[in-house]
Amino acid sequence: MSGGDNLDFEIRPNPAPVSAADRATLLANPGFGRIFTDHMVTVRYAEGKGWYEPRVEARAPIPMDPASAVLHYAQEIFEGLKAYTLPDGGVAMFRPDANARRFAESAARMAMPALGVDMFLKSLHEIITIDRSWIPQGEDSSLYLRPFAYASEVFLGVRPAMEYLYLVIASPAGAYFSGGVKPLSLWVTPDYTRAAPGGTGAAKCGGNYAAGLSAQAEAIEHGCDQVVYLDAIERKYLDELGGMNIVFVLDDGSLVTPPLTGTILPGITRDSILKLAQRAGRKVEERQVSLDEWRDGARSGRIREAFACGTAAVITPIGTVKSAEGEFAVADGGSGEVTMALRQELTDIQRGRAEDPFGWVHRVL
Repeated sequence: MSGGDNLDFEIRPNPAPVSAADRATLLANPGFGRIFTDHMVTVRYAEGKGWYEPRVEARAPIPMDPASAVLHYAQEIFEGLKAYTLPDGGVAMFRPDANARRFAESAARMAMPALGVDMFLKSLHEIITIDRSWIPQGEDSSLYLRPFAYASEVFLGVRPAMEYLYLVIASPAGAYFSGGVKPLSLWVTPDYTRAAPGGTGAAKCGGNYAAGLSAQAEAIEHGCDQVVYLDAIERKYLDELGGMNIVFVLDDGSLVTPPLTGTILPGITRDSILKLAQRAGRKVEERQVSLDEWRDGARSGRIREAFACGTAAVITPIGTVKSAEGEFAVADGGSGEVTMALRQELTDIQRGRAEDPFGWVHRVL
């Protein structure tokens, strides 16, 4: 058993929620990932029983045995998406069904039971509904949703666990760029790779991010905002950034991005951008791009723009690239016209300010 889609949630309201006055103070400047709402979702899983006991309850610490499997063998996956306030006062999410499918794919890769799409969506609806008052009202603000699951069975031994816990927590988030969108500076790490064929690169698991922290620290030491990885075999082709996909804009207006061959995360923002570009008549190509091609293309003008994309920052222009071989700028190092136009188009759809030609906006309230 895996899906659990027909289960109803037991609602246990927090008996001591944050007061309206204190909540207003917190929401005045929420930042990102610093404060959390009053509730969380929990659903349990046991081998032979499937998913059971779906609850909405007060957010609280999770009791955990020192021999909990996740602490020793890292069976853990997560997702990240946002709930937005619409112009009419309603609330919506952006493509949560895609997050649900990717969550199931990550579960399969990590030998974990899949949570059905309907149950995944129900869990998000429940926490948004009960904690609606925590959604910030500022421009570009949102309620960040973090569904995750981990192996909770108490045992030591290298095998898939037989018990799991699924949770959803929510965190009010302000505008990702407090001073406006600024081009990123990237460091091409010569020492680290993110993933190899057959690895967990396409799964959204915590281990991928833990393994990238040293590379990110290396980038910061070189005065850069983010690290960009090369492929693990030839060490010449671009994979992705530490937490975002990468896209290039050529001089003919077409878009090029590394292909989904199993070593990079299939970003939902990435997929949305490519679909919007194709709808506008732009050519979109998924193929390998080497660091040399990027450097030469930036100098010749063939590559006019480059940007990173992901849930948190949506679309972020890339200004400069540093590596052991030197440094180069993309165009003038600023925010490209196509990049910013795509960003505006996507955020307008997400927030209900523009037509949604793909049916991506999932209304909750």
